[in-house]
Amino acid sequence: MNNTAISRLLITKQHLKPTRCNSVLHKPQSSISNVDQGTKYTTDFKNYAVNKENGQILSYFHDVPLDFDIETKTANIVVEIPRWSNGKFEINTELPGNPITQDVKKGKVRFVKNLFPYHGYIHNYGAFPQTWEDPNTKNEELGLYGDNDPLDVCEIGSNVCQIGDIKRVKILGSLALIDDGELDWKVIVIDTNDTLAQEIRDIHDVFVKCPGLLESTKQWFRDYKLPDGKPKNEFAFNGVYKNQQETIEIIKECNLSWQKLINGDVTSGKIPKIENVSFASTPGHITEFDSKRLLDNASKPPAKIPSEVDKIYFNGQD
Repeated sequence: MNNTAISRLLITKQHLKPTRCNSVLHKPQSSISNVDQGTKYTTDFKNYAVNKENGQILSYFHDVPLDFDIETKTANIVVEIPRWSNGKFEINTELPGNPITQDVKKGKVRFVKNLFPYHGYIHNYGAFPQTWEDPNTKNEELGLYGDNDPLDVCEIGSNVCQIGDIKRVKILGSLALIDDGELDWKVIVIDTNDTLAQEIRDIHDVFVKCPGLLESTKQWFRDYKLPDGKPKNEFAFNGVYKNQQETIEIIKECNLSWQKLINGDVTSGKIPKIENVSFASTPGHITEFDSKRLLDNASKPPAKIPSEVDKIYFNGQD
């Protein structure tokens, strides 16, 4: 058995035995922790980033550093959804402190369905902090607007993470999803501490070292809404993955959009909250979030996940 096959077997073993991610973080990221509030799988739940030293809230959107290193092709990400799980969690750009919350539709928290042969989300799913897909500026090449959220990431390493983990990752490539008429990039990354990280240098290496992974990723994003009676998603650029260098330019562009947002240069259209504790010269800067008020709802045992979430769907059947 070759080394690549052995590596994939080890990854499969770790997939089935979740462990907390332990990527080595560059300071000051290493001083950031997180805390749950309320009851998971209800509208009451929030997960806040906090400063380990003083317990003060930090914004996942604005205060967690991207720490984008163009030379090493690495950056930080925030994990919103662990691989193989169903709850649809995301950085909430509208609440003070930008906690991670579960998405809500018609008053109910949302779960992604199990589309055979997958269980929940196919990767550790999250976002790059300090990036923004601008909904007010049209992409000149595609004629599409951004989705008003931080730039999405799919982490393909071996560990199954937890909500709020901050990871140092290598950037590999990206896929341009068109979601409800908006441009919604999915950046493919791998934990820098993963056993395969040194062997994978670009998106082409993923095709070689992880056969089927990128094809399955595209299929999942194309079809995951079918069980809800919605049409298949579409992709820009004929569904062809962008390579590492092209993806770096996308990240730079979204970081620049975020800089304009945080500096108050975006004054019309859809504007997320810009309160932060890190950038004194920005209009949204505050000394601190009201941690006493925001952290007054101690974590409780998670609510029972609805039984229908366990159902397996085949090609979007009801």
